[in-house]
Amino acid sequence: GAARAAERRRSGLAAASRRLLAGRSLALLAGLGAAVWYLNRDRGVGWMFVFFLALVLVLHYVLSRTSFGKSMYAVGGNMEAARRAGVDVKAVLTTAFVLCTTLACVGGMLSASRLAAANQSSGGGDVNLNAIAAAVIGGTSLFGGRGTAFAALLGVLVIQSISSGLTLLNLDSAYRFMVTGGVLLLAVSLDAVARRSRVSHGRA
Repeated sequence: GAARAAERRRSGLAAASRRLLAGRSLALLAGLGAAVWYLNRDRGVGWMFVFFLALVLVLHYVLSRTSFGKSMYAVGGNMEAARRAGVDVKAVLTTAFVLCTTLACVGGMLSASRLAAANQSSGGGDVNLNAIAAAVIGGTSLFGGRGTAFAALLGVLVIQSISSGLTLLNLDSAYRFMVTGGVLLLAVSLDAVARRSRVSHGRA
């Protein structure tokens, strides 16, 4: 990106010009836009999917390129160390909870838009289980400090693939809960083992 190119210039290394980077970015944006328009024309790729991908890109940028994102990882990894480093822990936690509830509202609106209906039981069933499982399977640690937007997207694809496969097999919903819960339990167990290994080697 531009920041990396500027850092390479300060170090006396060769780096692509800003115009070249901007040109590549615009070309990529135009290509993706044309592909989305073509696929959406008569093949059923809705704007809701495009909006979701745009939201993932925005969250990826916020988490990886902004001071707030780095502060959030720091607080999640070690709250006391982040506080001693000068991070406003209360502000980060408050913003994280507000952002979480806002995204939950956006998810509810997207779901209602897809179904074209909503009632008092909307959001029930296995929605919460699938959301947690998708995040954990994608690499988000329940202990904090790890996870990306793209990894969560990968977890969503895995969970949805499992759910769709079980539905095609005409299995009862109870089996879907069991399989999803089993996958979630396995992911959490692996995360706990990995965290214990990092702690024992002084990397956490």
